[in-house]
Amino acid sequence: MSNYIVGDIQGCFDELQALLAKAEFDESKDTLWITGDLVARGPKSLETLRFVKALGSAAKVILGNHDLHLLAVGLGVHKVKDKDKTAAIFEATDRDELLHWLRKQPLLAEHEEFLICHAGISPQWDLKQARECAEEVEAILKSDDWAWLIRNMYENQPALWDKKLKGIERYRYTINAFTRMRFCFSDGQLDMACKLPPESVKNNNLVPWFKTPGRKDIEKTILFGHWAALKGYENKDVIGLDTGCVWGGQLTMLRWEDKQYFTQDALS
Repeated sequence: MSNYIVGDIQGCFDELQALLAKAEFDESKDTLWITGDLVARGPKSLETLRFVKALGSAAKVILGNHDLHLLAVGLGVHKVKDKDKTAAIFEATDRDELLHWLRKQPLLAEHEEFLICHAGISPQWDLKQARECAEEVEAILKSDDWAWLIRNMYENQPALWDKKLKGIERYRYTINAFTRMRFCFSDGQLDMACKLPPESVKNNNLVPWFKTPGRKDIEKTILFGHWAALKGYENKDVIGLDTGCVWGGQLTMLRWEDKQYFTQDALS
């Protein structure tokens, strides 16, 4: 009985299947944790959604920015982009069922020893605050008001956390921190522009979110995806698992119990 955590799949369904076979994943006893972005730039987003949904309780899915964007496309807020390769989802007979299932997934999932999120956890949040903010947004996504939230999430502001934030500004900050964050300024303000690897950044005031001065202790290891340019990352309390399979890199998965990594090269 093992816990496997896999980085961004982004529609790389064949690579996922090969990776699970390598690890001898058994859905009858093992759990697959997914750091978000099930869909987007890979060729088989529809197959990925169907497969993960069918895993039922054997899969623990986190929402990523591409997953939220898929919901927005479903609402007509944005059109399908050719580069996203998600058109097949909207032509599928089970489209509504898949999107309904997707919006019920959380922004944050928790194991006794680790946390899973897509981009990271705001450096100004402790574990209690992270849970609270995630639950607020998750409750709306599961409610009849979910479309309002999706339609109003597309802004970069506010970029700095304040406990006094209310309404859409609070929810937008939460969504951006959990699903879009990479760098922060040294004061903790989110930077929504830079996607480079840290060693390529020449602005000394920009730091990876997990190295922000004064970052609150979360008490558990944080596993995340989203940042393909990192090409994987690990320190004592943070593990990045997005190794850019969709960009010709690898799909990476960690078995938590013995800390063994499994990788699968991009197949196309």
